[in-house]
Amino acid sequence: MKSFFIGDREVKLPVIQGGMGVGISLSGLASAVANEGGIGVISSAGLGLIHKGHGSFLQNCIWGLKEELRLAREKTKGMIGVNIMVALSNFADMARTAISEKADIIFSGAGLPLDLPSFRTPDSKTKLAPIVSSARAAKIICDKWYNNYNYLPDAIVVEGPKAGGHLGFKKEQIDDESYSLEKIIPEVVKTVALYKEIKTIPVIAAGGISSGDEMRRFIEIGASAVQMGSIFVTTDECDASESFKQVYITARKDDLLIINSPVGMPGRAIKGEFLRRVALGLEIPKHCPVHCIKSCDYSKSPYCIMKALFNAAKGNMNKGYAFAGANAHLAQKISSVREIIAILKLEFAIAEKGATQVKQY
Repeated sequence: MKSFFIGDREVKLPVIQGGMGVGISLSGLASAVANEGGIGVISSAGLGLIHKGHGSFLQNCIWGLKEELRLAREKTKGMIGVNIMVALSNFADMARTAISEKADIIFSGAGLPLDLPSFRTPDSKTKLAPIVSSARAAKIICDKWYNNYNYLPDAIVVEGPKAGGHLGFKKEQIDDESYSLEKIIPEVVKTVALYKEIKTIPVIAAGGISSGDEMRRFIEIGASAVQMGSIFVTTDECDASESFKQVYITARKDDLLIINSPVGMPGRAIKGEFLRRVALGLEIPKHCPVHCIKSCDYSKSPYCIMKALFNAAKGNMNKGYAFAGANAHLAQKISSVREIIAILKLEFAIAEKGATQVKQY
């Protein structure tokens, strides 16, 4: 595996750990991945439920992000990023906090982060990486950022329809090969090449990637690195409860389903008791304590997504559910992050050797 650069920062391992909320990827998982040479990512979603006692939910979120970054820095000297969903009502607060606390990079999706560069300060060294699902979205962001802020993305994550959590696709597009990650990556690579005289923008492939062989395949078609989330859930260092991790280990392929999220996007999750109750209309919220999502109207929402994800992370699976990528059912046991990375490196080397041998003939 070759290292790659995001701006002036070299990333030794071309693996970005996906930001998973609520409470799945915090300082524990992020620092473990960073220690292996990749980029560890803290999810900013719902931090106010995890870190209480510092004021309102929004104040708790700010304090919580500062604390998670501090804890991560105690455990690693590697690169630590923050995932901030555009859909969050406190998107601006989280972006400003990540920058002021000198997070190495912000990854932002679940909407187009058209104003993300506006939160930069004159001395900011935090890199900015939007998450997109099409070349069109990548170009819109590049043009808007450059025209409005004289700034281009430091990297672009391209998330395909096999990802876990919220998907930037319509339901009918998810299984359509025309929208596959294999098709989108070359299109985005071609798009960012339009700006190469101004800035080199590495493209990061994401969504359903679960092996070193798949990593090599996406790097071969133009990606500089991959983003992986589900593969790190079943690790000792993952910040989720053991009950949450066991849901992954016991899941079968037909347990994965596409749901309608209160965020207004389809999402991939593992079916269970809570989602069964949602389908029956038994989890409709009576009020909204925090208004965490901009687009959420609790009076029309089938359930409170922030509470559901928080409950699941804490192990109360009857009151929540697990988001998961398309290959989450492949998890068989709890391993360490180091073991996962070692397997990925071995698979990558074997795949690369096989490709080399084929080329020789």
